[in-house]
Amino acid sequence: MSVDVAIARYGTTQSREPERCVRAGPWSALLVDGALREIRYRDVEVIRSVALLVRDKDWGTCRPKREGVELDEDEHGFRIAYRAQCANPDGQVLNYDQRIVCPADGALRFEASVTAQDAFLTARCGFCVLHPIDGVAGAPARVEHGDGTHEQSAFPELIDPWQPFKDICAIEHDLACGLTVRCAFAGDVFEMEDQRNWSDASFKTYSRPLALPWPYTLEAGVTTRQSVTLSVEERSGVFFPGSARAPSIPEQNDAVTITLDLVQEAAETMPALGVAIAASEIDAALAHPELLAGLAPQQLTLSFDPVAGHGLAELERFSALQRRAGIAAVLEYALPGVDEPRRELDALAALIEAARLEIVGIVVSPCVHRQSNPPGSISPPCPALDDVYRAARAAFPRLRIGGGMLSYFTELNRKRPPLELADWVTHATCPIVHAADDRSVMQTLEAIPHITRSCRALVGAQRYAIGPVSIGMRQNPYGSRVMPNPHRERMAMAGFDPRQTALFGGAWLAGYAAALEGARIDTLTLGALTGERGLADVSDGVKRYPMYEVARALAAMAGSDRLAVAVAAAERSAIACLAARDAQERIRIVIANLTDSEREVRLTLRGGTVSFHAFICDEKTVREKDVMPVPAQVDLTRPVLLRPYAFVIGMAV
Repeated sequence: MSVDVAIARYGTTQSREPERCVRAGPWSALLVDGALREIRYRDVEVIRSVALLVRDKDWGTCRPKREGVELDEDEHGFRIAYRAQCANPDGQVLNYDQRIVCPADGALRFEASVTAQDAFLTARCGFCVLHPIDGVAGAPARVEHGDGTHEQSAFPELIDPWQPFKDICAIEHDLACGLTVRCAFAGDVFEMEDQRNWSDASFKTYSRPLALPWPYTLEAGVTTRQSVTLSVEERSGVFFPGSARAPSIPEQNDAVTITLDLVQEAAETMPALGVAIAASEIDAALAHPELLAGLAPQQLTLSFDPVAGHGLAELERFSALQRRAGIAAVLEYALPGVDEPRRELDALAALIEAARLEIVGIVVSPCVHRQSNPPGSISPPCPALDDVYRAARAAFPRLRIGGGMLSYFTELNRKRPPLELADWVTHATCPIVHAADDRSVMQTLEAIPHITRSCRALVGAQRYAIGPVSIGMRQNPYGSRVMPNPHRERMAMAGFDPRQTALFGGAWLAGYAAALEGARIDTLTLGALTGERGLADVSDGVKRYPMYEVARALAAMAGSDRLAVAVAAAERSAIACLAARDAQERIRIVIANLTDSEREVRLTLRGGTVSFHAFICDEKTVREKDVMPVPAQVDLTRPVLLRPYAFVIGMAV
């Protein structure tokens, strides 16, 4: 892949880890970065991933240096073995040996021994097993515990705020296709968390329990051992092959048919589009008014944080931006919580009046709720939420009051605001909390419907907003910082992710908006206009990212009737499509390729005939030095070839 193509697709020239498909009898899996991904049995994905992970004290991933890699594969099965070394940010070092063995007629087994060279400070060190969510959420499960007892249960359908299963020696579940999947663990105490909380498309079983102190120290010279054993049983007379493909390096497939329904009555309207503006980004927005004018969002979300030193000066700059842009504004307020809520909110009201800032609503969330309080941790002092929102009502009687979290659904799921005192509920998401490879980031789109269903179960008919959302992490609820990324790498918990600037980011945003179908979202707020999580770069002239084009299309769709779109089930993780019809009967459509392989798409219409004026953004039309992408016209009445992460934006004529 050329440098220009890599930058256009991913925003980085960092090479991706090679993938190799390994097979043993009915088993198949992808070997990626020393771990097995997409573990399948007779072409059915039974486990999403098994990997040995080492986390630093801030939950950042310590990257291993592997050596002596051995891979033997024949008709009897496969065997993988290697040695690796990890260092944490403090320079402490550990070594581990890993062995993966899969006979063609037996179980798949993972074994590891870990030895710290120095006293090694870590938040986690051990195997992590990921179950996929589709077909698993709600599935019957049986758990064997360390004391020998057995629990009959099920994987949670709605997202569990805590751990659905603890003290796991083994867990097995039944799939609808007729397979029973069993995972057995040894060497530590394992438990499971529902990673859909963080928009991961998985349930994760890990060691050690979060109720134990963390970070903790691995003593120098001490060796620990763990193992994971996977086995699958075909229930007699029940099993039938799954429709998913066996793992492989993706290749171009047959054309994907997308059916757009022009006659079905719309069940929901498209959300308004918001864009977050941080205090550090005000000057860039003021200096480039054409960015907001071209985007035409329905809302500015202004982030105000007294704990970070924000005061009257920042509110005055927000006021200048709001007046110049002429866009309705909502203020995010991180309540310090050092004084009575009413006093702090009255002081904020006085500052807003002095700054002459016109806002239509305010999201109030205690500052301490930006930090996660995992199971077993002690929650810091926080005002009672009832008192906070009553004080907000009193201080801002003419404004809409938003409740919820400035961080992720995880914390909203655990710390639920009093709904009767709020006009809407909100939370953010980030796709690189736990993993940052391309596959994992795109797979987070599978979890968005699970999040919105779970949130709807909490809030009922309450107005519901999501954001700010971006690929990069705005703030780390699990440690002291977001991870710096000066070399533009794929890195979990990084404040900047280079894919935000590339075609990948545009396709991801299109997939995100498509995944919101059925959730009746009031507003979707994007992470920033400029800066690390923005839609454009203004450091040397103006360069609009591909994501800007998708965002502009979403802003134009706001308030329109969402049209029903059908994509074959086997292709929903590969192709995203959304369409809407406004009051003037104008139809807009966005189609995106979510994969790193070429895909041909064909649009068919049900209940009418429409011609589209459409353009495509791909690696041939997006040039790094252009002020804007140079779109190529396409005819949606004919099959359209979408290169990796390309997207089409069209409007009926």
